[in-house]
Amino acid sequence: MTNAETLAPPAGSPTAPHRWSPVLAVSLATFTVVSSEMMPVGLLTPMSHSLRVTDGVTGLSLTVTGLIAAVLSPFAPLLVGLRDRRTVLVAFMLLLGLADAVTAMAPNFAVLAAGRVLLGAAMGIVWGLAASLGPRLADGPRIALAMTLIFSGVSIASVLGVPLGTYLAALLDWRAAFWALALLGAASAAVLAATLPALPVPERGRLGGLAGALRHRGVAAGTAITAFVVLGHFAGYTYVRPVLEADAGLGSGAIAACLLVYGLAGVAGNFTLGPLSGRRPKTAVTLALTGVTLAAALLTYATGVVAVLLVLVVWGASYGGVSVSTQTWVRIADPARIEASAAVWAGVFNASIALGSFAGGLVVDRAGTHAVLLTAAALAAPGLLLTLLSRPHDGGPSGRSGR
Repeated sequence: MTNAETLAPPAGSPTAPHRWSPVLAVSLATFTVVSSEMMPVGLLTPMSHSLRVTDGVTGLSLTVTGLIAAVLSPFAPLLVGLRDRRTVLVAFMLLLGLADAVTAMAPNFAVLAAGRVLLGAAMGIVWGLAASLGPRLADGPRIALAMTLIFSGVSIASVLGVPLGTYLAALLDWRAAFWALALLGAASAAVLAATLPALPVPERGRLGGLAGALRHRGVAAGTAITAFVVLGHFAGYTYVRPVLEADAGLGSGAIAACLLVYGLAGVAGNFTLGPLSGRRPKTAVTLALTGVTLAAALLTYATGVVAVLLVLVVWGASYGGVSVSTQTWVRIADPARIEASAAVWAGVFNASIALGSFAGGLVVDRAGTHAVLLTAAALAAPGLLLTLLSRPHDGGPSGRSGR
């Protein structure tokens, strides 16, 4: 175990309990990352038509991004070595902006996929480092709020990023949405450079830190729970636009409104389950997984706009708390290896996005929208069962109680 993996910041590195601008800057970065990653969800149909491929193939743009991010995230601390985390985050947010620009210019799916590969590389490093920054940017009593704010970027991306991109695409075209994201990536890099303190590490991360995190039963349970719920969520939510078009008969404007309601519920879920996870992580994770599982199953049978909106509110509020609650589970489980366990968690999260969207694409192309939602619920359900049978404070390999 190295000092770079400990909960406390390295000696001499600053925390900022009284300055929230660095925390909000990281929140803007997570907002930009997730908006870039998820934008195809709101633009799936126009992108498919423009690129002359099926919805399932267009959904692979999420799979490509998730796979690259999944490969890089666990190794982010090792790959960046002793480089100041502030410098690394700024550089990779600039890369994210470039990736969105390539996507905006793509004449075919192959070029779009190349842009999404670049996006996956940027995501992998940003997520692999940002998930562990809460304890370095705030002191003990404020860590839970700092983590909630950092991960609020995820749910706010659903409120503002995807719906605004959908509206912009309706006004202009889908490429305009990605050009806007390219500019936002550059702006986010500038904000990080202006507000983040220096974030040095005294020692290089090691593979032993990753292995040690995975051997801890609480961390292993938390990452497995994360895998199941994210698999299920993205198997269904990636294809929510075709679902709302085919099953609910909604037009593009109504779909954008539904995604806005979903996103607002996500923000509420983040700021409700985030603080709760700091006190009772198992309860927060249980609520999140119950809601995602039930909503995915119920959307199959929802008829009418009101019923659809109610189900999306439950889904949004539940998934809005998934990131912060599962990451808090992992952090609390093994606080001695916070950067390593956060990197593992980020890798599992992104791999599950990739596999979930891929599995959903196979199902929706072969069996339709009803089947894809039932598949989503079936994938998330084992995560809920594991949550009920586990706890974050389970000990390491010997089964002794956690720290």
